[in-house]
Amino acid sequence: MNNTPLKLEKSTIAQFKGGTLENYPGGIIISLDKPYGWTSADAVRKLKFHLQKYFGSKNIKIGHAGTLDPLATGILLICAGKATKMADTLQAQPKEYIAEIRFGCTTPSYDLEKEIDEWYPWEHITSEGITDALEGFIGVIDQIPPVFSAKLINGVRSYELARAGKETEMKPSKVEIYKSELMFYDPPVAIVRIACSKGTYIRSYARDLGVALNSGAHLTNLRRSASGEFRQENSLTIDEILKLFS
Repeated sequence: MNNTPLKLEKSTIAQFKGGTLENYPGGIIISLDKPYGWTSADAVRKLKFHLQKYFGSKNIKIGHAGTLDPLATGILLICAGKATKMADTLQAQPKEYIAEIRFGCTTPSYDLEKEIDEWYPWEHITSEGITDALEGFIGVIDQIPPVFSAKLINGVRSYELARAGKETEMKPSKVEIYKSELMFYDPPVAIVRIACSKGTYIRSYARDLGVALNSGAHLTNLRRSASGEFRQENSLTIDEILKLFS
């Protein structure tokens, strides 16, 4: 019996033959291009409902391999059946992001979830300066997660504490930045490609980049362009997946 999971992407749709979940003894890994505004839990619930209906079973296990913020798009790996056992392994794989970063102002959430709270000068920032600053983040770094994040603090999500107005001390975590590249700069907005380890908060990266450039910064757009071997150009939209399981 072949226990290798079906990796469901644009290039492998023809390998999906339908039938029962028993036809896929290793389970299924779906490379979803997560829509803007959806939480990772939203995506799991939506696909779980359709997979249960399609396969005629209420006992299908389904989960995701690596949370993606609601304001981000791109690859979210959904594991179904026995492939859920691979979630931790998949989540540990390197990630790649395309980040849009605006200099000159900050927000409490480090992204667009909250309104701008402080303004800073940005006119001194150049493409060369950004490229130099990016080099300073390469390697293992200590990164402080955003207060508005899913980080657990004494069993409670940090964002729940923050939204309740409770002060929260965020402890630094070690993450690794493998490489980064300035793709475009139209002051005060930069587009940066970042390859990094599991657990890296690109919102925190944007904030720290602003500090390194003697300014402020926050994330205005984010796309996960790769997760391990999975690439954005090969991932499936939610409509393509629902059509497949209808």
